[in-house]
Amino acid sequence: MKIRYAHRSDIKNIINLIMELAIYEKLENEVIATPELLEEWAFDKEKCKILLCEIEDKIIGYCIYFYNFSTFLGKAGIYIEDIYITPNMRGNGYGKTLFQEIAKIADEEGCGRIDWNCLDWNQPSIDFYKSLGAIPLDEWTSFRLTEYNIHQLANRKK
Repeated sequence: MKIRYAHRSDIKNIINLIMELAIYEKLENEVIATPELLEEWAFDKEKCKILLCEIEDKIIGYCIYFYNFSTFLGKAGIYIEDIYITPNMRGNGYGKTLFQEIAKIADEEGCGRIDWNCLDWNQPSIDFYKSLGAIPLDEWTSFRLTEYNIHQLANRKK
């Protein structure tokens, strides 16, 4: 297995994997990402980084991450937006190796933590994350403003 950073030429394969993940998570109706959008935000604007897992030049998984900041720690962290290994390749240690690579990046860059979300019904992933030493943050509630809500809030009269 080889882990490498994505290139522009990988965009269509990454979009296909994103859709596979969305189908697994029963969220395929929410995917509006296109190859052009991903290329713009990942490569032109450099707002995220994409790691790919390959076996014999075939992409079998990916991780999209970006940097966040903890005011309590006073340092940056890594936020994993997606981490995915194709179903037929799971159980071979590839996900663990990908997490180890992310941990190595975070460690080398002095990051204070790595964060991500997991759907509460996804017990296989929860068990896997706990096996890595991850701690669920049950006392926190995730919030989100969608693009529409952002626009509404940004233009609200005071």
